[in-house]
Amino acid sequence: MTLKKKIMGTLLATVTAATLALTGCSNSSSSSSSGGKDQITLYTIQSTNPNFKSWLSSAEKATGLKINVVAEPTDSDTRQQKITTMLSTKDSSADIIEINDEMATSFKNSGWLEPLQNSVLKKDIRDQFAQGYLKDMLTSTKGDIVGVPSYQGYLALWVDQKKLDAAGMKTIETKDDFIKFAKAATKNGEFGYGGSWEKTYVFNEIASFVNLFGGDYYDWKNPKSREAVKFMYDMANTWKVTPVDQIADKYEQMNQKFNDGKYGMVFMWGTGDDYKKANRYGQDQIHIINTPQFEKRTIFTDSWSYVLNSASKNKPAAQKFLKYVASKNGELQGWKDFARYPARADVAQDSSVTGDVKDIYSQIQSTNEIHGRPMLPQTMEFITAMGSLFQDYIQNKITLDEFCNKAQAAVKEYK
Repeated sequence: MTLKKKIMGTLLATVTAATLALTGCSNSSSSSSSGGKDQITLYTIQSTNPNFKSWLSSAEKATGLKINVVAEPTDSDTRQQKITTMLSTKDSSADIIEINDEMATSFKNSGWLEPLQNSVLKKDIRDQFAQGYLKDMLTSTKGDIVGVPSYQGYLALWVDQKKLDAAGMKTIETKDDFIKFAKAATKNGEFGYGGSWEKTYVFNEIASFVNLFGGDYYDWKNPKSREAVKFMYDMANTWKVTPVDQIADKYEQMNQKFNDGKYGMVFMWGTGDDYKKANRYGQDQIHIINTPQFEKRTIFTDSWSYVLNSASKNKPAAQKFLKYVASKNGELQGWKDFARYPARADVAQDSSVTGDVKDIYSQIQSTNEIHGRPMLPQTMEFITAMGSLFQDYIQNKITLDEFCNKAQAAVKEYK
């Protein structure tokens, strides 16, 4: 996953984009009308997936519902505008909508989404999801849970095992191990750590280190938040175990360098598709390891979530659908058809969930605090502001004190 899923400024700007209403963008399996008591309309990003028909058939069979399908736009800006317009104008043409983390941040306190904790995500089901993620991304200030996560995908630490072997190390368990390996793997134009430090991407890593140090991304007076950013500065400028010029790099460039043997370790989303395509994936090559323990073990997950439009005229049927996708069978079908790693910890342990990712994901689930990324309603503006400040700090254009003061001002401005 990348941060190409941009937010279009403020909600006001998106709401006024009336010409981008839902009409005319559909690719429905049947009429996209809101239907009756035994049918719903699903607004989804998955309709172009080769296995979508299999998944849809299973969902209809399990729920007894007729599910009309409307394809969400592939362009993130257009998608954001259309869904914002639909929800804000109380358009009931879609009952269930798939939204990403950025949209969840924008919508969860709007009143546009139906609370689910009393109807769908009751305690026995809710307890199986990553509590930090539910709280951070899908819980309103009133305490309402507004979405069902469809998968779990970590921003995990990946290492090049050949470099780890060359350093005489078996694993990276602590902050000291992290520094030791970063230094040992830095030689001959290669670096121990590689990053994606372009200004709209680097917030993923800043927030990861802030969490590892036990800080708070919204509190830059917190000494642990300061310590985390100083650690990243030292990697680039003091120990020189990561290159300053990676401030131009997004994931595409970072992954290419990792595949080329330029880096010893990186933080990256997903299950290694870029490394598999380059024949660099495997336990003896590039693979995920558990997050090392600095102050604590902690990791981010992302997801797309199913939400219920509060304007829906088919809420009982929509809740039946949501109960299915939150169920064991629903999650296993998502794994089978879409390769979405189950968001529920108990379902992830099912014997039908197989593959080399299972062991490490299970270890991460059981040993880490799992959170959603720190986002504010004006998500991309906040991300870009923080990334620009970080780049200035890394390049010695501002001091640590100046970075922290300006970062706190950004939090205040966009919160």
